[in-house]
Amino acid sequence: MKRLLAITLLLFATAPLHAAYQKEHIVVSGGVSLYQWEKFKNPPHDRWWGNFIRPAVTRFQQIRDEDPNARITWLVHRPSYERRLRQNEGPLTTWIANLAPKYNVRLIWFSSPDTVINYLNGGQPRNAVKIASLDWFLHSNKAAFMFDYSNEIDSGSKSWLHENELGRINRGIFAKGAVVKSWGCHTGESMSKKWRRAVGVPMIGAIGKTDYSVMYRNNWLPGLSKGRWTR
Repeated sequence: MKRLLAITLLLFATAPLHAAYQKEHIVVSGGVSLYQWEKFKNPPHDRWWGNFIRPAVTRFQQIRDEDPNARITWLVHRPSYERRLRQNEGPLTTWIANLAPKYNVRLIWFSSPDTVINYLNGGQPRNAVKIASLDWFLHSNKAAFMFDYSNEIDSGSKSWLHENELGRINRGIFAKGAVVKSWGCHTGESMSKKWRRAVGVPMIGAIGKTDYSVMYRNNWLPGLSKGRWTR
């Protein structure tokens, strides 16, 4: 009996730490611009309302290919799509909501950065459920995520997360080897460094602009416009 107990304790002591917690994948979709403003610009932003929705679906598919039972949560900036649907493109919020059960993901609508931060920190008990991946599909500049760029006000944002606020995100909520990526423009020029310093894990970001117009030939993920990815 003593020998069996000793073997059991040894196995427990040498078990990998990452086996003690579950993992969650999180995808964030910011809001698209209102085309009624952008159509006069060269080039305009967001000709298509689904710029930040379709690549999220690609990520769901990629995650499911790796783990059919993966826990996936999708945060979507609802006010932007409510304003965009007034352009008579269809019931956008209904279409988005219908995607969640199709891909077996948990949909959480949000209207402020606080909801995103609160979910990252405590949407799950983070001592038991760690974040394995986090993807940001949205407008951004080198210092901020902009959840509603050119949506509520022309060429500006009223809902953002600045790099100087990243300290509000708790350290220790990410799984070992977690992959975090911003698919917005310019994030790798400043925000990625401050993200790692504040959160403790690297974030892949773009030096230069990202290009959502090439998604149809890039497995429905945005590409780069004369730039490169960096951590």
